Amino acid sequence: MQEQILILDFGSQYTQLIARRLRELNVYCEIHPYNKVPTITPNIKGVILSGSPHSVREENAPQPDLSNIKGKLPLLGVCYGAQLLAHFYGGEVGKSNSREYGRAHLELVDPKNKLLNGLTQDKEVWMSHADTILKIPANYKIIASTRDVKVAAYAIDAEETYCIQFHPEVYHTTEGSRLLKNFVYDICGCKGSWTPVSFIETTIADLKTQLGDDKVILGLSGGVDSSVAAMLLHQAVGKNLHCIFVDNGLLRKNEFESVLDSYKHMGLNVKGVNAKQLFYDALKGLSDPELKRKAIGKVFIDVFDKESKLDKDAKWLGQGTIYPDVIESVSVKGPSATIKSHHNVGGLPDYMKLKVVEPLRSLFKDEVRRVGKALGLDENILNRHPFPGPGLAIRILGDITEDKVKILQEVDAIYIDGLKHHGLYNQVWQAGAILLNVQSVGVMGDERTYENAVALRAVSSTDGMTADWCHLPYEFLAKMSNEIINKVRGVNRVVYDISSKPPATIEWE
Repeated sequence: MQEQILILDFGSQYTQLIARRLRELNVYCEIHPYNKVPTITPNIKGVILSGSPHSVREENAPQPDLSNIKGKLPLLGVCYGAQLLAHFYGGEVGKSNSREYGRAHLELVDPKNKLLNGLTQDKEVWMSHADTILKIPANYKIIASTRDVKVAAYAIDAEETYCIQFHPEVYHTTEGSRLLKNFVYDICGCKGSWTPVSFIETTIADLKTQLGDDKVILGLSGGVDSSVAAMLLHQAVGKNLHCIFVDNGLLRKNEFESVLDSYKHMGLNVKGVNAKQLFYDALKGLSDPELKRKAIGKVFIDVFDKESKLDKDAKWLGQGTIYPDVIESVSVKGPSATIKSHHNVGGLPDYMKLKVVEPLRSLFKDEVRRVGKALGLDENILNRHPFPGPGLAIRILGDITEDKVKILQEVDAIYIDGLKHHGLYNQVWQAGAILLNVQSVGVMGDERTYENAVALRAVSSTDGMTADWCHLPYEFLAKMSNEIINKVRGVNRVVYDISSKPPATIEWE
């Protein structure tokens, strides 16, 4: 079995970053809710307790069952996790009297400690907590402090248990990766063997066991997620994979034809389905983003249900669901709030007899790309910007009409082609245009206009969990604005979105 680190999530905004940092070290990890600790198997080499928005001093403070973990496996408590192991085991945690948010400098009290091996004095760490550890139990020892925080890190005698009140997973902690490396390699004994190649080998073997000789229907989108999922499934079941690419009327300009053409060279069995009108009918009159997403999801299910019945032997529906889809939709792996629903998350209705297979469900976007590269995926698909499952429906604010879709398709085509022509496309994680549900006054020639405004969006990111707006050259933005207004009838104003995630999301809906 693949060695792994178990991360117990207490709802921290940083929990996913812990996973990201461990995976960068080629160590596989899984995030589970603190109150749903899985069975501890021999392949679990260590456990990390995340931070939390809660206080251990609350009446119903989150507290996991650590009876099979503490003192038996290497354990690292981060922030809330550190306070939990102090408060509930004989120490004292209280409200902090000093500022314990933001940058601080670490003083190594015990620089020879295995967790701190190789770290240097006075390096920057990131604090984010309102409580502080006032007293530690008798068998605990302080191994690091800061000017304001006496117990910045501690270890437990006769146990491989270590706790820190700062966050090693954020980039502001300059030697955070070294600390995590010390934990997973030196303390937990992980070998760092989780690579794209090992993921491919393990996943294909698992898919063969899971699927056997069953037939699988997979919905392709032209993006990297569904394409990598298709390649993995194809290697597992071969001719038993039947791919469907649905034209939902919400794709980019000429995308249906170009995507079908690109798949011809991948050896996949792909069928194109024109279902534009079904989606337009389902979206008619809907303005609420969640209602639009759910309507699109329902029609997708209906289309696949119909297609699956044409092949009565099909038993599985393959999907390119990835980890950010899951954690932004439901509290599947942690007590976090739902931000938005995704049409490909959450299973299928009872009337549809297909079971779901999601080979990429545990991967972040950058990991999917590394797997795709190892599989030999075409560069045009591999480097394609992420595109939302609901398509342009969530880039058109308000209700959806075919005319609005056509306007946005033209705007988007000019923008994306412009990024490619000016050598900016591969510097951007994701870009797109948004048709706003407002109109504004303009002047064209000697005439007054009252037409649509569009927003251009471009962000940089590594996994889609956080993103910053791209500082595209003013000259380029000016050229795009001029070209869009001159060439797309119905648009007289272009704005550029300079919001980061958080607090904004990448898509507007």
